[in-house]
Amino acid sequence: MLSLRKTYTLSFFLGLFFIPFNNFSGMSFLGEYKNEAATYFFLIGFLFLMIESLLKGKINIPYKNPLTIVLILFISWTFFSTLFNFETVSQNYYKQTTGISRYVRQTISLLISAVLFTVFFWNVIRNYSVERIFKLIRKVFLFGLIFVSIYGFLEIGIIYFGMTFLKPLFEAFEVFPFINTSYSGNNRISISSVSYEVPALGNYLITVMPWMLSYILTEKRIIKFIPSLMILILMFFSDSRTALICISFQLVIFTFIMIFDERFRKTTLNILKIAGTGLAILLIFNSTAIIKTVSERADRINFSKNLNADVSNKSRFGMQYASIEVFKENPIIGVGLGQDTYHKIRHYPYWSTVNNWEFELKYQNQQDPSFPSAYNIYTRLLAELGLVGILIFATFLFLCLYYSIMYWKFTSNSNKFMGVILILSFAGLFVNWMQTDFFRQYGVWLGLVLLIYLRENYKKEIQEL
Repeated sequence: MLSLRKTYTLSFFLGLFFIPFNNFSGMSFLGEYKNEAATYFFLIGFLFLMIESLLKGKINIPYKNPLTIVLILFISWTFFSTLFNFETVSQNYYKQTTGISRYVRQTISLLISAVLFTVFFWNVIRNYSVERIFKLIRKVFLFGLIFVSIYGFLEIGIIYFGMTFLKPLFEAFEVFPFINTSYSGNNRISISSVSYEVPALGNYLITVMPWMLSYILTEKRIIKFIPSLMILILMFFSDSRTALICISFQLVIFTFIMIFDERFRKTTLNILKIAGTGLAILLIFNSTAIIKTVSERADRINFSKNLNADVSNKSRFGMQYASIEVFKENPIIGVGLGQDTYHKIRHYPYWSTVNNWEFELKYQNQQDPSFPSAYNIYTRLLAELGLVGILIFATFLFLCLYYSIMYWKFTSNSNKFMGVILILSFAGLFVNWMQTDFFRQYGVWLGLVLLIYLRENYKKEIQEL
């Protein structure tokens, strides 16, 4: 019989496995979390944790840690910023939603990620040694990636290579929970695997990439490269611009770390030489196809070139521009958490809305209850929380990266690979936040808890921290 601790620990690892699964109809009262399979497991686990805490009369929270203190300060400011703007917040109304209702929903969303998830993660992780939790989390992510890859490779075969005989096998995945197999024929030109859309898959790939790269550091057999290669293949065929940018950034940092570390410098340089030689050979025998493919991918991330041709780009940059205009009008304390949309509807630029069906059918359509995305958490926080809020948030981000680097550089134990994982995770996800405006980034909160755990375990060894 499972104990309470074993039950919520199992929920934690199941949640990690199911992070990419969000292509299903969930419970509407969970709002933006309703289609997130991982959230259901984390909520169930948190419930069992609360039961255990009530029976014991206590719950463990690392409230003295500097990262926790800054996070509490940030959450507190979201309340005070809204309180200082209460007069306008109480008058805001858009898409059948009041400003107060919007604030409550966004606060709940923030608290689920920043408080509920972090407290739950902490009470699971603290029961393991650093080496043990590192291996367990990585193994769960690997199993999840294998499942995502099998599903995704079937999509690739059907969509890109016309292997229609794979359709029955692809559709058989419907028997698994949280999967809604769908296929729109030749109109689909990208894959999303078990996720509901390409950006969601890209976000998952950015989250697990650092963990898969760590196999290169810890394993000796040639198969250590396969997990990272699987991610690169999925990234390529998903055609996710964000994943391409963020994962490329992670790979550049990882290469630098490998060269910087004497243990891997020679191997890394040899890999680069082999890769360079292989690329040269491919260019010699099939240069036209390679150049064409690279050119197409480069055009995808050339935002200035595609601004007028790509509706999505017009919407994203238009929303970010409007948020900055709101910030200019309220530079110090912002307009309050969740209030950005009520103010920026007056600032949508003409170049963004003209010939843009997204604004007509979604963002400016009062019959569509969904609120427009800010498409950038930093411009959103500038508008909603002002300079005070963005400085607190920037401090939080800086400390996450600083402590990760310090852990990687100054610990002498064999578990310093966790520092590499955290550096890559935060770097990729923080860049990813430049095109998303939600706090629902599982990798950030998992990384935060791991960083707190590492600091608590090695603060005597790392005096700089």
